[in-house]
Amino acid sequence: MRKFTRSVSLVIASLLLPLCCLMLYAQLLLPEGEFYFTLDEQPFSILANTSESKALAIASRGNTGASEPRIFGVFPVRSAAAQAKQRRYVIPGGQVLGLKLYAKGVVIVAVDAVRGVNGRENPAERAGLQPGDLLLEIDGKPVTRNAQVSDAVASSGGKSLLLLIEREGGQKLLTFIPAKSADGTFKAGIWVRDSSAGIGTVTFTDPKTNMIAGLGHAICDVDRGAVIPISAGEAVPAVIKGYYKGSGGKPGELCGVFNGASFAALLQNGDTGVYGRLYQPPDEAPLRLPVALRQEVKLGRAQIIATIDEGPARCYDAEIRKVYPISGNSRKNLILRITDSELIAATGGIVQGMSGSPILQEGMLVGAVTHVFVNDPTQGYGIFAQTMLETADGLAAQNGVALRPAA
Repeated sequence: MRKFTRSVSLVIASLLLPLCCLMLYAQLLLPEGEFYFTLDEQPFSILANTSESKALAIASRGNTGASEPRIFGVFPVRSAAAQAKQRRYVIPGGQVLGLKLYAKGVVIVAVDAVRGVNGRENPAERAGLQPGDLLLEIDGKPVTRNAQVSDAVASSGGKSLLLLIEREGGQKLLTFIPAKSADGTFKAGIWVRDSSAGIGTVTFTDPKTNMIAGLGHAICDVDRGAVIPISAGEAVPAVIKGYYKGSGGKPGELCGVFNGASFAALLQNGDTGVYGRLYQPPDEAPLRLPVALRQEVKLGRAQIIATIDEGPARCYDAEIRKVYPISGNSRKNLILRITDSELIAATGGIVQGMSGSPILQEGMLVGAVTHVFVNDPTQGYGIFAQTMLETADGLAAQNGVALRPAA
């Protein structure tokens, strides 16, 4: 009898041990936080908002509220708040666009001595101004254009001006005294720039909000190395006229020209890209793609959409080689490798100007190209499309734009 009891106990223990391990595994690895019901045409699972977790329960279509995943429908694991989210569809990009950015302030590009009545002097250096400083205000008045700086100096009469500048992320006040030149006018001895321009690639257009997103990273000032805070900006059509092929240690570059009137007002130049709002709703597009959740992006075959000549945007083969877990770095979420022999033969792979090129995988928009590896132009970083869409939605909400119902 004892032998039988011992045998039964061993059997029960052998059954309970894996179950306990499974419960512990689920409890430890399933993170707290938001869960997503991805409402689509197909059955869907409840997925934790992380790349490591897996689906642990099947959600009911349209359900929302408190969610408590259970193993075998009986044993509860960590609970989480569930929120119903409809699968979003956007119009994929790949076209190049021209960008005109007007800075919030003016950049001090260089300081120089001027010939004054007392000989050569450098009023900017004397005040403590440095190349790369962002001049925000003169005597409490905001500055956004070069002409405002020259007018303030010319009309100063030689009296001191109080300058508010931004340097290395902090702000400080400087007292500036213009120099009187031999002809009686007043000079500052500074070179300033109030705008920047360049080209990039459209990632997507959202027909629900008329928002357009591109680049996947911020445009930085060449003199300061910092993100250009914009007061205004425009997106215009652009045409590629050629390119410089990339090679190890030397990134390539698309060469383009602006070609038309502005079609969107830029709202933000930030870490996740450049965003704007179309003046007119987008034309009906034959192709709209679902935006993948972060946890749906995986290793393997993919494509990018890019424009490298005067023709239309085209798809090129690639592969996703690494997907990083969600972290504080919102710009480098995955590593992409170009495998398309035609694109490699033409440009060497990823070149400057391709930033924002959509990354597709299994019929979904999963991300955008952001950076090229300097020593290997066939590889680069990408950002999640979901991150860019969330940024675009936030900007739309800030500007009072409500999401239109799906057509």
